[in-house]
Amino acid sequence: MSDQYPDNTLTPAQIFKKYFSVILADTKELKQQVYNIRYRVYCEEFNYETVASCPNTMESDKYDRYALHCLIIHNSSRMPAACVRLVPATSGNVDTELAALDLLPFEKYCTDSLDHDFIEQLNLIRSRQCEISRLAVEKTFRKRSGESLTRFGDINIEVSKEEQRTFLLIAVAAFLAATALTDLSGKTDVFAMMEPFLPRLLKRSGIVFQRAGQDIDYHGIRAPYFITTQSALKTMRPELLALYQWIHQQIAPAYLKLT
Repeated sequence: MSDQYPDNTLTPAQIFKKYFSVILADTKELKQQVYNIRYRVYCEEFNYETVASCPNTMESDKYDRYALHCLIIHNSSRMPAACVRLVPATSGNVDTELAALDLLPFEKYCTDSLDHDFIEQLNLIRSRQCEISRLAVEKTFRKRSGESLTRFGDINIEVSKEEQRTFLLIAVAAFLAATALTDLSGKTDVFAMMEPFLPRLLKRSGIVFQRAGQDIDYHGIRAPYFITTQSALKTMRPELLALYQWIHQQIAPAYLKLT
């Protein structure tokens, strides 16, 4: 990805952290920002969920109470730019309410698309499994050059060409934040339902998922994928590994306070 950055004295990680922060959404207020992003992307923009089903302009479900959430914040405007969550598998959890959920979201809602033989031969330990989901990037930060960068009322974002190039990294950075959470939580057997573009984008970064089933219309056309945290880190391109390590450092202190 370094060819996108003409100033070779700075790495993608150094450029990205000039313009964005990555935080653990560990308070009610920060989680509301997560749900607001999801509402705008999933309900208003793409109509994956109905506005009527999401009161108070927040898109949320029963898994959110037990999930770990990350936010990417645009430094100069303090606008939330993206979010992602990690949903842990329930086996071995003493919380009976969580255990009652039983299945991860992709297992509950996308079972007909899964390659059950492939998943079975992975011989996974349930307590190490998780699902990365609800990765959403605000429309403002997916704008092409020359388009308006105004979305919320009177808030205007003035950006340089260098800053706008970092927008290409936001979705990857959100995935890296979720990967850091898998490492911190020990949930290192990772499933995700992903749109076709994301596995391709991540593969260019050296992160290679295994396909775990067929396409299904679930919040748009998606397919199930599997990766281990160890595999992702082993094959990640060095410049992305540096970004991952910085993100890990940003969210680790807040995560450790939760445990």
